[in-house]
Amino acid sequence: MTPPELLQLKRDVLYQGRVFDLIVDQVQYPSGNKGIREIAHHPGGAVCVPMIDDHHLLMIKQLRYPLGQHILELPAGKLDPGEDPERAAGRELEEETGWVAGSTEKLTSIYTTPGFCDEELHIYLATNLTKSANGPKREEGEFSMTVHQITLADAVRMVIDGEIKDSKTIAGILLAERKLRGGK
Repeated sequence: MTPPELLQLKRDVLYQGRVFDLIVDQVQYPSGNKGIREIAHHPGGAVCVPMIDDHHLLMIKQLRYPLGQHILELPAGKLDPGEDPERAAGRELEEETGWVAGSTEKLTSIYTTPGFCDEELHIYLATNLTKSANGPKREEGEFSMTVHQITLADAVRMVIDGEIKDSKTIAGILLAERKLRGGK
């Protein structure tokens, strides 16, 4: 979607991938000057903050290839075409952890990197968890993933100390902590 103050002159889709597409737009600014805008188009995703009880949450540790390391984060995944984000959050929770939420509540949605990417992530608090009869249903790239039960207090401390750097995880943990402590 081109903002009203820019005139899109040309659009080239350079790459269509499984996770995102790469787009290059030639634009004209109100001044008449021309420029290039590079966009990573992403269908969006859903994130789950799975609370086992008021003090413990489930997190996953998985390999993030671009970083060359395993990082601790919240269960999350890409939306399928037309998929409801709340349903996707529940699907990802079960696929990655083997747990199912009895109830979910939307905390917020965030733009991950709006300078070049249109990805929007929908973050849900998941409570009343039970173990799935099916267990985790991970995809091939997720087989090394591990599930960790962490206290909410430790997760908040890890965010503040810079041990957790993943933006969706930071937002989810801090919003869940606020919500569970009676904040809005």
